[in-house]
Amino acid sequence: MGRMVSDPKRLVTFEIGHPDDDGDDFAADSCFPISASVVDDEKTPPALVDDSDDQICQAVGSFGRWQLKLTFLLSLVNIPCTWHIFVPTFQAVSPENFWCQRPPGLRDLTPAIWMNLSHPFSIDSNGQVLYDRCNVWDLDYSILSDFSASSADYANQLLTSTKTLRPCTKWEFADTKSGDNLIQEWDLVCSRQHLKNVAEMTFLAGVALGGLVSGMISDKFGRKKTLLSSLIAQVLFGTIIAFNPWFEMHCILRFCLGFISVGIVFSGFVLCMEVVGGKWRTISGVSYLFPVPLSYIMIAGIAYMVRGWRAIQLAITLPAILLLSFFWIMPESPRWLLSVGRKDLVIPILQEAARTNRMVLPTSLDKHLQQESSSMSGQDSAGVMDLFRTPNIRKISLLLYVIWFSVYLVYYGLVLNITEFAGDQYVNTVISGLVEVPSIALSILILLKMGRRWPFCLTLLVGGVACLLTLLVPKGDSTEWVSTALAMVAKFSASASNAIMPVFTAELFPTVVRNVGVGASNVPAGVALMLTPYLWSLNMFGDWVPMTVIGTVSLLGGVTALLLPETANVPMPQTIEESEAMGRKCRSSAASIQPPTSGSVDDPARNNSVNSNGFVA
Repeated sequence: MGRMVSDPKRLVTFEIGHPDDDGDDFAADSCFPISASVVDDEKTPPALVDDSDDQICQAVGSFGRWQLKLTFLLSLVNIPCTWHIFVPTFQAVSPENFWCQRPPGLRDLTPAIWMNLSHPFSIDSNGQVLYDRCNVWDLDYSILSDFSASSADYANQLLTSTKTLRPCTKWEFADTKSGDNLIQEWDLVCSRQHLKNVAEMTFLAGVALGGLVSGMISDKFGRKKTLLSSLIAQVLFGTIIAFNPWFEMHCILRFCLGFISVGIVFSGFVLCMEVVGGKWRTISGVSYLFPVPLSYIMIAGIAYMVRGWRAIQLAITLPAILLLSFFWIMPESPRWLLSVGRKDLVIPILQEAARTNRMVLPTSLDKHLQQESSSMSGQDSAGVMDLFRTPNIRKISLLLYVIWFSVYLVYYGLVLNITEFAGDQYVNTVISGLVEVPSIALSILILLKMGRRWPFCLTLLVGGVACLLTLLVPKGDSTEWVSTALAMVAKFSASASNAIMPVFTAELFPTVVRNVGVGASNVPAGVALMLTPYLWSLNMFGDWVPMTVIGTVSLLGGVTALLLPETANVPMPQTIEESEAMGRKCRSSAASIQPPTSGSVDDPARNNSVNSNGFVA
């Protein structure tokens, strides 16, 4: 699913791996890589390198079989969550052939005869008949109950009428290969067409709100409890939706489902991140997303084989019951347990991890964990206003709000409107999933080996150009593949930028406001989410408008990214003062941020510390 960062008051931090100065590799002898330009054995006391915050991964390893198993299993929660966000693409396909409901006495009339008798129509330049499917002539159709005897009376009535129209209140739909859908069940056409977008928007509003508060819930009750209780609620609400007969209740349930789903993804992601260390947090954080494109491929197959929207709803809901086995498999986050003073529960978890990774726990671990637990409980949190008190952080915050809005609008604008592109929607969905897999893999390579700013900028610019180029493709069956190919290029670029953005964002804020800074970025992201269902409603002004908006917003985000400083190979600032000093140096040199001198950064280990909501899930 899409990926939302959570609350601004995270308790637990983790490290993002930075390459060594030569950019070729990562420090391999500790849980966090430290740039040689920052750490000098002759000048830096050992205590600065042996950061107590990383005692856990020092004890059981940064990444081993235990972490690999947990990362793989936790990533699976993305599958049902992605299904739920994407399923309206198949459950609410707008029908092409429908007509106003026939009166009870005229059900034997064929739809073609009924439409000729009752629906206004026009003929286009190609000689094709275009029916008004929302209105009928305001006539007394009961006289047609015996059509053969009353056709003359009807014709006379039609000729002498004032030719006024009355809107339809019920419709009939032609059979489709996908079976009954939401549009047919609740007549979401004509004057009720906007309700289709309302139904989709309510889910995304739930995602936006859940993204803002799910972290607070996770911090309060723990990652494991939040994950499992949310999985149970997801199965419950998903099943109720399949049997609910009311549209209004459907919207409420979808809102709840969106709120719950983002909590599942976030809790699983944070738990995944809190059991790995060093550069593996970057790798695992992005790899956690690999089931998302696979979910697109799977749901295309499910929707193709299962007929009817209610059956599809059950097909994507019930498999999540298997994930409830996590209760017996998954441990609670050791870092969260330390943050709430439950050191006694941490030792058994680390013993299991050490056994699986074939390591031996150090005898001094208990003392170090006690120190770590005490330091976590004494942490102070910053407020939202701290993002706007100083010029450099204020500038970064405002630029990131534009970028997060742009990335979310572009990514979800393309993902959730895949049916608007030329070609078969099932094939397009599969291609969309296949395209996203290499884009996620490329994002990992970029984050490990390249910079942030220029690659991030280029992904947005390429995506924007691809969207705008679709407008130049002539309409026709022979050119459909060109439009689809350009749309997939845009999707590839949007997926890459969506994976890079949270890492880049977390590195831009100093430690003391990183939680607030990343969490606050969810506000414009949530606004973008709620707007995406309405993007294709803009085609009332012209078929070219939706892709023009998406392309322009993507270009805007790319240009805005160039105004941000580079963060690769740069120790992240610990305090607001350090961030402001680095900002002044950046402005004076008219270049990327340069690493500060070793004297300006007290603790290089902490400077590589990124909060767990520095990624989005």
